[in-house]
Amino acid sequence: VQLQASGGGLVQAGGSLRLSCAASGRSFSSYLMGWFRQAAGKEREFVAAISRSGGNTYYTNSVKGRFSISRDNAKNTIYLQMNTLKPEDTAVYYCAASNSPSYTARWAQYDYWGQGTLVTVSS
Repeated sequence: VQLQASGGGLVQAGGSLRLSCAASGRSFSSYLMGWFRQAAGKEREFVAAISRSGGNTYYTNSVKGRFSISRDNAKNTIYLQMNTLKPEDTAVYYCAASNSPSYTARWAQYDYWGQGTLVTVSS
């Protein structure tokens, strides 16, 4: 599967952005999907994941209540709605697809990656 992330940009603190990740190739609905981010000089970290049906979602603590992950299997797309953005959310955001049979936040268990989209939050 090939993934294409989009929607990043520059936003002021407290603002919102919606990231999208379009997939092509093998059956999109067969993958657990996730968002990760990597800030300059830091390791890649888990942000959110969504189950194959979209019925279950998972978040890292720092984004709970502010970010929302969703998917549209008919459109082969996942989304990350980011509200109340903070300067510490500044990073390159990556979407990823996993063949893992259950939820995982470990980046090594994701098999396919998009190219990343930069989110910059100014204070």
